[in-house]
Amino acid sequence: MATPAQRTPLHDSDNAVLRHVLVVGGTLTEWADLSDNGWLELIDDLGVLCSESAVRWLTLRPYETGDAAAGSSPQVQRREIHVAGCQVIVDASADGRRRFADAMARLDTSTEVNEAAVAAMLYEPADSEPDLVVILGPSTQLPPSLVWELAYAELAFIPVAWADLHSDALAVAFDEFAVRRRRFGGLDDE
Repeated sequence: MATPAQRTPLHDSDNAVLRHVLVVGGTLTEWADLSDNGWLELIDDLGVLCSESAVRWLTLRPYETGDAAAGSSPQVQRREIHVAGCQVIVDASADGRRRFADAMARLDTSTEVNEAAVAAMLYEPADSEPDLVVILGPSTQLPPSLVWELAYAELAFIPVAWADLHSDALAVAFDEFAVRRRRFGGLDDE
């Protein structure tokens, strides 16, 4: 893994190329098993890497709700913590359809419904859609929690379990992102 000084820049002097990263992994049951101290250590570790890479927003979201046989999903507290220039958002809403419906319900009736308005509701307090979605697990499955994010975000799959997530694993996804040519849903001109 490259050190921050060796890593390909994720931004240029005029505008950020990687402003918002979304990490999707684990279940709500796994999230609930993480102690408050464990959450703070994880948030600090990932937040520092993001700050060093000029990422302004990092959102953490579970892959799925957890054990359906258990009847109800455990409750995980939503958190928003500022870490050295990066705002880390812990968003326990694993149901992308529910999140989209809630965002639409929060839109002011006088607001024109367009991509920008929906994105603003979906990602608040972040001021942009994710540029990179990092999925913990195999590349053969997409989490059910992703609906809107798949339109323009780059995807990176890293074979790491939620319990083993740390900044070194996320840095691998950043390095992979840095060498990509983004087309924002478009096709090559060839």
